[in-house]
Amino acid sequence: MMETRQQILFLHSTTPDLKSPVIAWSLYDGAAAEDALQMNTGDASVPPYKSVLHAMRDGWNVLQVPALPHYPSGQEHDTGHLPYEYVMERKVAIHE
Repeated sequence: MMETRQQILFLHSTTPDLKSPVIAWSLYDGAAAEDALQMNTGDASVPPYKSVLHAMRDGWNVLQVPALPHYPSGQEHDTGHLPYEYVMERKVAIHE
């Protein structure tokens, strides 16, 4: 029987639409060697997927979708955290 490990992918989109462009990301790979570097935004100029939907088509499962943010009147254009974060996971085989 083949052993599997979990990978977690965080994708931040421009809107809550699953087809909207990814603007930030990070990947935590439980299948990688212990001393392997994990991928974060800035490590590459191109995200690993164009959209959440593209990641789903590659076998990623959506675990969490963003709650739509509430912006009080007058604060619609304030900057802050990226509000459209999707948490995704998949299991991959370990090849030793």
